[in-house]
Amino acid sequence: MTFFSRLINKLLPARHQRLLTGLLFGLLLLTGLLLHRDYGVSADERIDRLNGMINVKYIAELVAPELARQQANYHLIPPLKGFIDNTHGVAFEVPMAVMSFLFMRGDSQAAYYWRHFCIFLIFTAGVYALFRLSSLYLKSWRWGLLTALLLVLSPRLFADGFYNPKDIVFMALFTVGIHTLLRFLRQPSYRRALLHALVTALAVDIRSLGVLLVAFTVGMVSLELLLPTERRTTNRQLLLGTLLYTALTPVLIVIGWPALWEAPFSNLLNSFRSLSKYPFRGSLLYWGTIIHVPANPLPWHYIPGWILVTTPLAYTLAAFGGLLLTLRPLLRRWHTCLRVPEHRQNLLLLLWLFGPPLLVIGLNSIIYNAWRHLFFIYPALLILAGRGLRHLYALTRHASRARVFAATLLLVAAGLEGVYTVVRMVRLHPHQYVYFSFLPPATAERLFELDYWGLSYREGLEWVLAHDSSQQITISGNPSYLDNNMLILPPSQRARLRYIPSRAETPTDARYFLTAYHYYGGRPKTYPDSLGREVYTIRADGLRIFSVFKRW
Repeated sequence: MTFFSRLINKLLPARHQRLLTGLLFGLLLLTGLLLHRDYGVSADERIDRLNGMINVKYIAELVAPELARQQANYHLIPPLKGFIDNTHGVAFEVPMAVMSFLFMRGDSQAAYYWRHFCIFLIFTAGVYALFRLSSLYLKSWRWGLLTALLLVLSPRLFADGFYNPKDIVFMALFTVGIHTLLRFLRQPSYRRALLHALVTALAVDIRSLGVLLVAFTVGMVSLELLLPTERRTTNRQLLLGTLLYTALTPVLIVIGWPALWEAPFSNLLNSFRSLSKYPFRGSLLYWGTIIHVPANPLPWHYIPGWILVTTPLAYTLAAFGGLLLTLRPLLRRWHTCLRVPEHRQNLLLLLWLFGPPLLVIGLNSIIYNAWRHLFFIYPALLILAGRGLRHLYALTRHASRARVFAATLLLVAAGLEGVYTVVRMVRLHPHQYVYFSFLPPATAERLFELDYWGLSYREGLEWVLAHDSSQQITISGNPSYLDNNMLILPPSQRARLRYIPSRAETPTDARYFLTAYHYYGGRPKTYPDSLGREVYTIRADGLRIFSVFKRW
């Protein structure tokens, strides 16, 4: 027995599997409980909340129109028809809007705190789904726990796990959907078909890309029927379960998405069209190049490039090794491999990882704010990383001395980077969203966007309020980012702030100018001396991400 074997058996004894798993996820929930109040409000959250309110108003008008019209804010909420964001699903936003209305009326700070904690709860559910899924793929609950831990120790996704209600919630549901699909394929039943249909519908009702789960399901079932393997169940069970799934899924999708109710097919089609023609206009900074969207197409490597620089390097290298291990039997014996259940699962894993990016490239879809729209493929990458690490571990037990030494060295290096990633996450807190894996701070500032969602504005506002005792403080800067983050401040502090419109090129009489170093207008912001002196700077692990200027 090698050193690693003894260490793993001592730290993770098989007899304590449930205890250790429960302990890990209990600690994760405790972490969320302790940290959920630390983050700012992201750029999309305000309109996402509004989307939920609009849909609740629409439902209320159908169910109890008189009661709806009696509500104080009824006339302030726009109608659903024609709302710019009605192509986004509201499976998360509607429950949030209802809870906010019932329990947090008028208290935006409490509403955002609760919202951030709920997002983290769903993130935790996604981590658990990855644990179950990777335990199945890697045939070990220990490796399943390690893979789940890699997701928690992915700084950018950990931070987004508090304030990103679309991409993180979708990632969690998509991971659950892959797990329910594999369970259904292994043992088809009406109950499992119903559960898989429900998860698929929820995923689509967050982001329409959830329809990929339908495509994966139909494809894998077709493979089962065309290339049968030895199974305990018959084709009849599989076929009937699939028919139930395909019948229920569209019904559940429509039920959970009020914007589809009037014209389900055409409205859902409009949502799919928005995948390739989303009305985003702006400038992106990628590898030091300014890209004006939509006038200039994104380079094909935009997604892998962002993944590379924002994922811990050890995870990426391990995933590459796992990819080679997965591809080798498929390429050597592709005509017989697809009859083996394990290799079919590997095919699904590869489709999960590579299918969506290829779809984005093929449709020329607009992607911005790094690669957050494709966070849902990341669990597949981590399963491959777990496979690569497991292979290295196997080499330490059954290989020549040279290979044992090399594998041990690589595992130690990976472990050290894992520890270093934890240290960096602590140093970055609560700004893990500007984590870069191997780029020096000065290089990252020059080559890539930083706080594209304006989360650092909260800390800037809190600093101004703490260091200026005036009853009324005039501020200026990006209006939407300022407004968003004022909503998470205590009402008494919020009342002290007064926004004065201005631009850096033509400043007004505001006492403070607040800015994140984002790239607007295709160039870095440069600020004239008339804005005043820089009195506060936020540096996140060496990255300069925010400044406060004061006029004297």
